[in-house]
Parts: sequence; structure tokens; C-alpha cells
Amino acid sequence: MALLAACAGSPPEPVPPPAPDRAADAALDAGPAVSTMALEPGDAAAALASFVESCPKLLVRTDASGLTRAEDWRAACDAARVWPAATARDFFAGYFEPVRVAQGEGFLTGYFEPQIEGVREKAAGYDVPVYGMPADLVRQPGYTGEGRAPLGRVTDDGRFTSYYERSEIVAGALDGRAPVIGWAKDPIDFFFLQIQGSGQLRAPDGSVMRIGYAGQNGREYVAIGRVLRERGVFQPGEATMQGIVDWLRAHPDEAEEVMSTNKSWVFFRELTGDGPLGALDVPVRPHASVAADPRFVPLGAPVVIDADHDGDRFGADGIWIAQDTGGAIKGANRLDTFWGAGERAKEIAGGMSSEAEVTLLLPRGTLARLGAARR
Repeated sequence: MALLAACAGSPPEPVPPPAPDRAADAALDAGPAVSTMALEPGDAAAALASFVESCPKLLVRTDASGLTRAEDWRAACDAARVWPAATARDFFAGYFEPVRVAQGEGFLTGYFEPQIEGVREKAAGYDVPVYGMPADLVRQPGYTGEGRAPLGRVTDDGRFTSYYERSEIVAGALDGRAPVIGWAKDPIDFFFLQIQGSGQLRAPDGSVMRIGYAGQNGREYVAIGRVLRERGVFQPGEATMQGIVDWLRAHPDEAEEVMSTNKSWVFFRELTGDGPLGALDVPVRPHASVAADPRFVPLGAPVVIDADHDGDRFGADGIWIAQDTGGAIKGANRLDTFWGAGERAKEIAGGMSSEAEVTLLLPRGTLARLGAARR
């Protein structure tokens, strides 16, 4: 079910780099190897523009996959800034080497930026709060386990405990605890906007407020499509986004309980730029940006998609830039393509579900350096 497994579907915080001695394990143990793929002629201008936007991050961040170092990207980034869009394909062919990870066998879905009815100030009929980050959402003090400390809250008696889950927040647990940056009209629409992780609130006067992911309550994400399949509502393959929405609206007495099986809650911030921000903290662009698992794909890196099915119908084949992550986007070659805002984007994203051959483009010489380091 493409949209409920989409990139921003209960998106996690950007994945932190693993410990230095384990950094490259996931990607390297999956078996990166030089690919025989040749870039086909085509319009790569959008990917080039998105790569340029990613470069400031590529040149300073630690690559969680361990495949690249910041300095590996410098030559390509310097060239990209002045490269003519008309010959963008030549740029990617000249500065990168095609690499397969885990044989390049992948799976493709799509996501979009939803637009729902909403206002900045509470008004009649708009009573679903859009919360900003609460001040009492913290990481466990004194945590000594592996990875990042878990998210939660400290109780009045000093105990650390899990943060409020969806049902508690809907019941008002955050009243007075978190800023409210806007108000949505429909709880079902807002639920799916949270799954996407960013979107737009459109007021009756036509004004639009763009909101983006600010954080998450640390509680588990559950795909309600799976819940409804397990309850016998849908058969495998039937749980489309529209089908789920239709069922929720047709069963108002059960809808809130079903949505609350997903304990995750996403907090938002207002965005003032010209696009929603991905995990790389740069705008994601239609038909140019994908979400990927940063353990296998360096965020900011180009990837080449050759989809088996829906790629031909919707135009998913070609060069994209990995600029985002997602709660359901896990594993080598698991990608989520971004299609923009509006009904057409929603239609494409909802129908995007295909096996694909995925090729990662890395700065030339990367594989040779990695091979020498592991010998």
C-alpha cells in the first residue's frame, strides 16, 4: 500500500551515523559492486538542480552508510554549480560511477504533499490542533544503551516514561503542553497528512500555510491498512489509500479507534520556503527527490531507477536524488519517489508500487578506495 508506506509516513528523525567502527557495515556487507548500467539519454536537469541543493549538506555531513566521505563529493559539487542544465546527463556520467548494492534489486513506492482544509487561528469547524514540538518531549536522561536515547517525558516525580500516544493526544493530553501552530478541519485528512509528514493547510480565503515535520512522539508507527486487513476488512492488495479513507468515513464510530492503533504522532513547524523539507533539510522536488534508507544510500547521492511496471506509466525511470527518509523506507534499494502537491501528485503516488532495478551513483574512485580500506 504505497501511501501508507510512504516516505514521510510517520517519518523518523534523520538517522544518526552509526558508531565509527560500524559505519559502513550495512551498505558494504550488502555487497556494493560496479554496475554495468549505462545512463540512458534523457532529461536529468531536475536531478542536477536537486543535487546542487544537496551539496552544502554533502560537503559537511557524516554519511551514515559509510560509503562516502564529505571530501569525496567536492569535485562533483564544484562542477554541478556551473554545469549547464541542457547537458545534465553528461554531468552524472562524467563525475560518478554506477554501483549496485545488494544486486540492485529494489522496490518503489510514491509520496506527495497533501493539501487539506486548515487555518492558523482556531475557527468554527476547525478544531483539530496541529501541534508544534512540546517542551516536555525529551530523550532519556543518563541513557547508556546502544544508539540514541529513547524519546519520552519525565514525570512530576522524576521518572522517565514513554511519551503520550495518539489516543492520549487526541483526548487532550497536550493541552497547554505544546504550541498549536494551526487547526485542521478534518481529523482523517490530518491523520494522512501526518503519515506523509508534511503538507499544506488551505484556509477558506485561499491562503496556504505550509507545514513540515518537526519531530515525533517516539511511539511505534502502525500501518492501519495492515490492521484493517488483519480484521478482515480488506483482502491483500485491496487496502489502497482511498479505500481506507472511504472505510473510515463510512464507519465514524470505529474510525478513531482504528487510527489510534497507530500510536505515532507527528509534530510540525511552519515552512516558509518553496517546498517541503526532507531529512537532508533541503526542499524535496517533484520527480527529482526520493526517500531512501541512509544506511545504504548516502543522503544527497543520485540514484538511477529502472522500474518494472508503474515507472513506464508515470515516468519514474531516470535519475533521482536521495534527500529524505521514511518510517517504512528500510533496506537496500527501498525507495519512495516524491511527486509534489495536488490531485495529480496524489494519483501518481497512490499508484506507485513496483519492483525496480536501482543503481547508486557514487563519486568516481569510491569503490576502489573502499576496497583498499577493507583489504
